[in-house]
Amino acid sequence: MRAKEFLSQKGVNYSEVDVSRDPAALANMVSKSRQRGVPVITVDDQVVVGFDRPRLEMLLSQARAQRASLGISIADASRIAMKSGALPVFGALVGKVAPSSPAERAGLMPGDIITEANLRSINRAADLEDLLEGLPPSSRLTLVVMRGLQKLTLNVLL
Repeated sequence: MRAKEFLSQKGVNYSEVDVSRDPAALANMVSKSRQRGVPVITVDDQVVVGFDRPRLEMLLSQARAQRASLGISIADASRIAMKSGALPVFGALVGKVAPSSPAERAGLMPGDIITEANLRSINRAADLEDLLEGLPPSSRLTLVVMRGLQKLTLNVLL
């Protein structure tokens, strides 16, 4: 329970598996950790048995440093449009753009709606987050953005 609270507070997406009900998951856990105790938490390739907060902090900060980041806050454009009574719009709505971030250098602005990234449709914020999670730092990203009625293509070096 403490591990789940910790991960939630850190904003970490995780999947919970009940190894008492899933023999294949139990076998996988034992092969990775050589342990039968729970929780077993895997951060990238690293296995943590039990709730070891200092080690988890270190692994999570390393994992975040190794992932690509645009330097923006985003939300579902359709959800924001519905709240304001506007027509439905799909994509990731850009909120804040961090100074000196890859997004700022590429010309992204608050209010832009990202509809495509590296030829993949972006229908909601999670689509962009999932794409970024799989990219290493220093990747190139081509974004299609709606800025008002104008469609722009921006190239980003992460």
